[in-house]
Amino acid sequence: MKDEKVELFPEEDRHDGQNIQRIRIYLGIKQDTLANELNISRAKVSIIEQQDVVEDYLLNEISNVLGVSPDLIKKFDVEKAIYNINNYKDATINGGAITGSRYANQQINPLDKVVELYERLLKSEREKLELFLKEKTNT
Repeated sequence: MKDEKVELFPEEDRHDGQNIQRIRIYLGIKQDTLANELNISRAKVSIIEQQDVVEDYLLNEISNVLGVSPDLIKKFDVEKAIYNINNYKDATINGGAITGSRYANQQINPLDKVVELYERLLKSEREKLELFLKEKTNT
């Protein structure tokens, strides 16, 4: 048997630059912002976004700025992303119930979590106020 190098991400199928651009746009990050974070020019960001394969060290820096893993940039697939977005949209249109999956009876209601968060925040603020008033009356 020959020692063959197996590539996890065949370079002919990769387009790191386009993936960086798509993820950057999805996250609402402008080229100027990315350039400033990387300490490079906006023109350099544009050149990077046109490259098929971005060097690993640069890919790591960009992924850190974008808050994603380098593998996500390498494996990003627009069709899968659109499929996931459409499925999420369909799930939210159905009133938050996830249908067509093993979670058919699960109800997603983030409003309850927000209310709980505000209740805890209000309780914390009241406790701070009480401590402040106690200190003020003691002095």
